Amino acid sequence: MRNLNILVIGGGIGGLTAAIALRRDGHAVTVIEQNPNWSVYGVGIIQQSNVIRAMSDLGLIDSYLGAAYGFDFVEIFTPTGVKVARVPSPNLVEGYPANVGIARPALHKVLVDRVLADGVEVKLGVTARQIDDLGDRVRVTLSDDGVQDFDIVVGADGVYSQTRATFFPDAPLPAYTGQAVWRYNLPRPADLDALQAYNGPIGIGLVPMSADQMYIFVTTPEPGNTRYARDGLAARMRDKLENAPPAVRALAAGITDDQGVVYRPLETVIMEGPWHKGRVVMLGDAIHATTPHLGQGAGMAIEDSIVLAEELSRHDTPDAAFTAYRERRYDRCAYIVQSSLAICRGQLGLSEPVDNAVATREMFAAVSQPI
Repeated sequence: MRNLNILVIGGGIGGLTAAIALRRDGHAVTVIEQNPNWSVYGVGIIQQSNVIRAMSDLGLIDSYLGAAYGFDFVEIFTPTGVKVARVPSPNLVEGYPANVGIARPALHKVLVDRVLADGVEVKLGVTARQIDDLGDRVRVTLSDDGVQDFDIVVGADGVYSQTRATFFPDAPLPAYTGQAVWRYNLPRPADLDALQAYNGPIGIGLVPMSADQMYIFVTTPEPGNTRYARDGLAARMRDKLENAPPAVRALAAGITDDQGVVYRPLETVIMEGPWHKGRVVMLGDAIHATTPHLGQGAGMAIEDSIVLAEELSRHDTPDAAFTAYRERRYDRCAYIVQSSLAICRGQLGLSEPVDNAVATREMFAAVSQPI
């Protein structure tokens, strides 16, 4: 199919990379985003070799890496701080690093700049009030009172997707895991040249983001799905690290700004049935939200975007394209969701602990395969 008019619901990583991939193939693309400020929280994100490959495919790699910090290894530590493995990551794009750490606002800017340069129409502070699949087109009533017809609609509106709720009312709801993640930006020690991951019931990771900045993430058991007040949040995060290895505790002393702490309960969802209904198709966290233990949530959404665009170009009907897209993506995405959840459950004592070195090697082997 060529020259489609496509609506993408959601202006996050999945929605923006979908817009870029679809626009590259000549489709007219409109993105609607409910956040009128189009902002993202300011901590970092790790993206691995498969994302480097995807960014190369999208023609974004140089601007992307210009805003990031590249590295080629993952280091695994015991709960007491002893390094037990330095796992090399596969380089999938010659001449470029295997992994990067990048600030989320910096990644957002790279994607936004490209979307706008490509001529994608963006409507901020707008949602889809009603979506009517008319068989040969989709009529969308927007919250700004506009009514537009599109050839297809892409739901990239995240783990709490309204598009999923509307078109797949029987789909599973996001399930709370019993664990939450804390994130905070800190100065980067000069010798931090890899992702450092610590085994144990409190998961800890240190990720370089630039020449002078890193971020720390901490996964903690929160059996009551605890919600914390903003005031005192930095002290709460430091408390979670009171039994961390000495080097981590020393870094944690720098966690002082309540506003800089990002705290999020961890939820997962995987849609086992079709990922489309009629001319409406889903991608990213809306259909396969994962915990961050393998660092692949955004990576799976970015790969979804590329595969969806490819299958639309290869088939003559939306149904054929969407079916082929799901067939290519389901096993890989389900593996990430399930393997990440296994690490989470091991940390919570609900199953056997997972060795992060083994899980990391297996993950790299899986995502290095072609998409």
